[in-house]
Amino acid sequence: MEVVQTIADLRARVKAYRRKNDQSVGFVPTMGFLHDGHASLLQKARSQSGLVVLSIFVNPLQFGPGEDFERYPRNAEKDLAVAEAAGVDIVFMPSVDEMYPTPTRTTVSVSEVTTRLCGASRPGHFDGVATVVSKLFHIVQPDQAFFGLKDAQQVAVIEQMVLDLNLPVEIVPCPTLRENDGLAMSSRNVYLSPEERQQALVLSQSLQQAKAFIEGKSASSFTSQELEILVRDHIQTAPLAVIDYAEVLSYPTLEPFEHSHSITTLIIALAVKFGKTRLIDNLILQVRK
Repeated sequence: MEVVQTIADLRARVKAYRRKNDQSVGFVPTMGFLHDGHASLLQKARSQSGLVVLSIFVNPLQFGPGEDFERYPRNAEKDLAVAEAAGVDIVFMPSVDEMYPTPTRTTVSVSEVTTRLCGASRPGHFDGVATVVSKLFHIVQPDQAFFGLKDAQQVAVIEQMVLDLNLPVEIVPCPTLRENDGLAMSSRNVYLSPEERQQALVLSQSLQQAKAFIEGKSASSFTSQELEILVRDHIQTAPLAVIDYAEVLSYPTLEPFEHSHSITTLIIALAVKFGKTRLIDNLILQVRK
């Protein structure tokens, strides 16, 4: 496994690989502090790609004022151990100065799918995401890029950007990995106190209650408002939970849920704070008309 820190070095190594091989290049962009969810993305990339590139970069553009950029958890030694165990070939670990050597005057902005959920509560966040992912795609030039569906809105934003800009990369969404008790794996889980960690289980529990509520029902037999009330009521049984949003939308358009197709894909999306820690979770379901 090679660790590189400059764009020029990474480009040279990927170019050298492509000269000698006709297999695909798989790419997993992350902000580090890797856990089993990230490892599953790397393993998926390893199973489908000849060369696997992992990036570890905490991107300042996607953090708003007062958010946790400075205290975002970092552990390079552990990250490299996870990467090596997963069979990564190249780890790209640039500095902020390497990625943004001059003030950024060009950004990538995706509309519509960014107006709700995290896009509404974190203005500018997805501009930062789209900009850095676009930069990384141009640097790595992968055939496939692997993203976790825990942040399903991010996946929708990246897919829309790739479609609109005709970027030659296939986006591979991968399932959310969970702890044994149901909590979605996240680098930010480390912030939670024991009590917050226990109460955070209401997120996955509320999603499973919603799933049970609509199982076997047709889309016309329930409303998004009914589902949202069901989810919110369960989350609010946790005294420490402060709901940012709990919404039911169509997926991947993230428009209000409508019953206009024979098979409708919906997402139940949550963002809830426990103390200073903001967690997201979701469930994507297909519902028959």
